[in-house]
Amino acid sequence: MQTSLNDLEIIEGQTKILVPPDSVNAKVPPREPAFFNPRARLNRDFSIIAYSAFLENFVGPKIFFDGLSGIGARGLRVANEIKSIEKVIVNDLNPSALNLSLRSANLNNLLNYEISENETCRFLSSHSKKGSRATIVDVDPFGSPSKYIDCAIRATMHGGLFSATATDLQVLHGLANDACKRRYYGVPVKTEYGNEIAIRLILGCINMVAARFDVEIVPLFVENEMHYYRTYVKILNKPAHEEKIGYILHCNFCGNRIISEHQSNVCKLCNSKVIVAGPLWIGQLFSKEFVISMLEQIPNCSVDKKCEKILQSCILEAELPGTYFTLDEIASKMKCAPLSLKKAINKLQNGEFLASPTSLNFKGIRTNANINELKEIFAN
Repeated sequence: MQTSLNDLEIIEGQTKILVPPDSVNAKVPPREPAFFNPRARLNRDFSIIAYSAFLENFVGPKIFFDGLSGIGARGLRVANEIKSIEKVIVNDLNPSALNLSLRSANLNNLLNYEISENETCRFLSSHSKKGSRATIVDVDPFGSPSKYIDCAIRATMHGGLFSATATDLQVLHGLANDACKRRYYGVPVKTEYGNEIAIRLILGCINMVAARFDVEIVPLFVENEMHYYRTYVKILNKPAHEEKIGYILHCNFCGNRIISEHQSNVCKLCNSKVIVAGPLWIGQLFSKEFVISMLEQIPNCSVDKKCEKILQSCILEAELPGTYFTLDEIASKMKCAPLSLKKAINKLQNGEFLASPTSLNFKGIRTNANINELKEIFAN
């Protein structure tokens, strides 16, 4: 199927990409004749940085699969901007999108770029045998990635990277708990840090699927914008040596929250009833070493300036406790105006607590202080 001669040529990163005009001009990018979301550029920028950092120290074939490629923007950038990549295969069911993708590949003189027209799991399953797997497998669907996790893990070689996007935010934010339990094996609670709970539910789902194959996952990096959550995990073909699935126990009355391997109904601070999110991932969200290597890649990449600032926050929070507090949330409990982020962190550190900003919320603090300790320190 031929695409329109009126397609627009844009440049994203260092790559020329042909896109349907309505993808840029319409308020909501249409799926027909082919889908492209210009607002997801930051998502793709982080992919280029993460994949570059990952491949820097990877020994073996350097192959990239995109299971739901649309017009191929991510795959085109990987093929063009990451010089160590040997082969890129992008897959989609839309022939118009694939045709546009090939024309873009020709614009960039790419010789390492292939297309596949197939259902996503059939495509990934056809590459599930040893010797045909990819170093990096990417799944970026409309909605939930849960139906693709099984085949994506099978298509990722030992020591490789699996990245997934979720855009079903209402489900992950507690507006459809039955659907969330079906898709992610756990349920959220509505809190100020709901995006972290959502990311932990996604990682928990990936971990539980991987465990069926005796495969271990190691989260390296996560990020989010208003319309998506994205996770990057290393795949190791061996059983996990430590259980990292548990619960977040949140008290709506006093605002305390803890991460636990076991459920409980009572808040340890005020004895009120708690609400429970999970089962979900309770391990670290970031590999500090990996995020540092991502930051080192930025001078070699054409990416948004936001990336550097976000990665610097990730490094600071990488080894701190799970869940964060927002300044507005604490101020509401104290019935006062919120402190500035810098002042709040300084007060905590001067009080000998760990504290850092969080990349998940520009008004958020990650700390080992509980809510009572926070209120006491901020009151002085």
